[in-house]
Amino acid sequence: MKLPPHFTKTVTTTFTGGAEWLEKLPNLLVECERRWDLTVRPSTFTLSYNYVAPATLADGTEIVLKVGVPNRELRTEIAALRLYAGRGCVRLLDADPDQGILLLERLHPGEMLTIVKNDDEATRLAALAMQTLWRPLPTEHSFPSVADWAGGLAELHEEFGGGAGPFEKQLVDTAVSHFTDLLASSSEPVLLHGDLHHYNILSAGDGWRVIDLKGVAGEPAYEVGALLRNPFTLFDEPDLKRITARRLDILAETLGLDRERLRQWGLAQAVLSAWWSYEDGGDPADWEPTMRLATILSDL
Repeated sequence: MKLPPHFTKTVTTTFTGGAEWLEKLPNLLVECERRWDLTVRPSTFTLSYNYVAPATLADGTEIVLKVGVPNRELRTEIAALRLYAGRGCVRLLDADPDQGILLLERLHPGEMLTIVKNDDEATRLAALAMQTLWRPLPTEHSFPSVADWAGGLAELHEEFGGGAGPFEKQLVDTAVSHFTDLLASSSEPVLLHGDLHHYNILSAGDGWRVIDLKGVAGEPAYEVGALLRNPFTLFDEPDLKRITARRLDILAETLGLDRERLRQWGLAQAVLSAWWSYEDGGDPADWEPTMRLATILSDL
């Protein structure tokens, strides 16, 4: 198999046993073909943490095969897809959590929300996708909580001996404060996507559906954070502050949520996202734009 260098690097640096998994990947795909009587075609998708490729079932149905190093995140994705059952998101056809395998329906035309160039319209469409998706949590579940994720900022302080390292200390302190206050006053948690942005919202028929769910328990207002940080071209805009303020207005109105609460969640998540990028060995160019957005959100 000819795999993109960035994909092999991500897998080997992110997952324990990632290099060994990559060596076994060709045999794993063959096993998938045998087990589900399908034909896997070369991947035409952008690869990050998992290998994703188009495939065809014996009856000619086009699907998407997603395989990754078995880990908790894949398990929660499978659990979330089963709970959502295709409403608002891609439908899970079958899965093997222990092997890190998902068989997903193929969405058509499958264009990312980035094709919508009007930012106001794209923001409204994303908000509607959120509303369609959210579900009450089952009584018993294994989904991580927003509080679990917020613990990452404690790791930041620990890494830098109580300081903030290359990050602006005031912004880190503000993010910690927001997480503390927002978690203490959160509304009833629901099952959220956890990483809902333009690249994870695809056109399907005459509507839009989401992919790549993280599956996290939290209040609905938390969901907007990832959207505010995307798409990547956002940071090339000369008037990022105006765009961000406009997005907050649209999200608050469409979702019926408090604008100030959305702003605070967005800031807290931007700092957390920057830390995650740093923690994963990301270049400053990967996390500095996110911290720039945190600064803008602190001024709004």
